[in-house]
Amino acid sequence: MEWVERARGHLYDFHQMMGHADGLIGDAVEALHDADHHELAARINTELVGRNAIEGRWSFQIVEEFDAIYWSAVRTAAEDLRNDLVGGRHHVFESEMKERRRTHGARHHEQRPTDVDG
Repeated sequence: MEWVERARGHLYDFHQMMGHADGLIGDAVEALHDADHHELAARINTELVGRNAIEGRWSFQIVEEFDAIYWSAVRTAAEDLRNDLVGGRHHVFESEMKERRRTHGARHHEQRPTDVDG
């Protein structure tokens, strides 16, 4: 699941980068207009500003489709497995590793935040 979440994060990065790039291209069109390069500005505006990232889709639609088709299915499967195999607990591997690696009784090695005297 973690690698799917990371891939999803990269899709969000892609989405944000594409939006930023489209804005920069729009700024370039304005700069071309300001420099009296109206034909070039019109061409870039027509060909690039608001253009689909892939056939029929802006980047937000790619993210939405990934979420609907793949991410949600993996998330549901992971939740079902977690419920069936480990009683719904999260980060079982990490919890067990922490217990093995921490120094019992030492400050900043407490098992849980509630174990810290406050």
